[in-house]
Amino acid sequence: MENQCQNGTETLLKVSTLNCIDLSNPDIHQSVSLLKQACLDCGFFYVINHGISQEFMDEVFGQSKSFFELPLNEKMKVLRNEKHRGYTPVLDELLDPDNQVHGDYKEGYYIGVEVPEDDPEAEKPFYGPNVWPEDGLLPGWRQTMEKFHHQALEVAKAVARIIALALGLEVDFFDKPEMLGKPIATLRLLHYGGQVSDPSKGLYGAGAHSDYGLITLLATDDVMGLQICKDKDAKPQIWEYVAPVKGAFIVNLGDMLERWSNCIFKSTLHRVLGNGQERYSIAYFVEPSHDCLVECLPTCKSENNPPKFPPIYCATYLSQRYKDTHAELSVYEKHQT
Repeated sequence: MENQCQNGTETLLKVSTLNCIDLSNPDIHQSVSLLKQACLDCGFFYVINHGISQEFMDEVFGQSKSFFELPLNEKMKVLRNEKHRGYTPVLDELLDPDNQVHGDYKEGYYIGVEVPEDDPEAEKPFYGPNVWPEDGLLPGWRQTMEKFHHQALEVAKAVARIIALALGLEVDFFDKPEMLGKPIATLRLLHYGGQVSDPSKGLYGAGAHSDYGLITLLATDDVMGLQICKDKDAKPQIWEYVAPVKGAFIVNLGDMLERWSNCIFKSTLHRVLGNGQERYSIAYFVEPSHDCLVECLPTCKSENNPPKFPPIYCATYLSQRYKDTHAELSVYEKHQT
């Protein structure tokens, strides 16, 4: 049942039931089974006991809130650059142009893998130095975010090992240097300012989309907002809320993994509806290296199921997807004076 009634008010909350993967579980077969079922079903699941303490998670959320509470003119000093590092203003991103009348009613902050400007690798898209607020403005902010970036990557690698086994691959398949050995890993702080979404009017906290890459880890506060649609081709589409779970990551698969697995594993449409409450979340997007050739996995093709997509390099694929969904930076030139 669609969650909106005819007058646009919320009638009931349909909450999805998702599998939960415990990374401390010594029974790897059970974890693989639960994850495989989730990836075949909806591409979303929870991960608990991942090794990042609740105390530190609270600190990251606190530091995120401190940044978004700054005056807009301070935030615009660290506006995102062409490498997608820095601040993204409200309405900057348009994820579902067919159904949205404006961009997303959210603001964000991108933090990637830190690569010095004089490093040859910095020439690549999505690599380079990060954009940071001035030290005196938010003491300890950079250190907190860099620590979280590092810890979240370890969680992502642990999840990727279970995914590899679920796909019939060697456990370390995604650990190779050209994959998660030198990943494009992007931390994105997100703040939804309390607007009320109305799908009937094309207003969304975040428009319906599937993520671009391999996997996404999402930590949220306790405000409900994230919805998933398990069958994007259904008419009408059925949207279910994903309940926040304290201390857990919500993990979802990206389009790149769907492509890699020849559509055996799903990347699923999701969106965020605002209900008038402020909401904070922290997304961690994990992709392989720039030079990784994403082509159908040997365990996911057969005579009866040939590859559905041509091979493509990771950097080429991601660059196009970001270009399609973000505003041209020239629209912000009046703020740069």
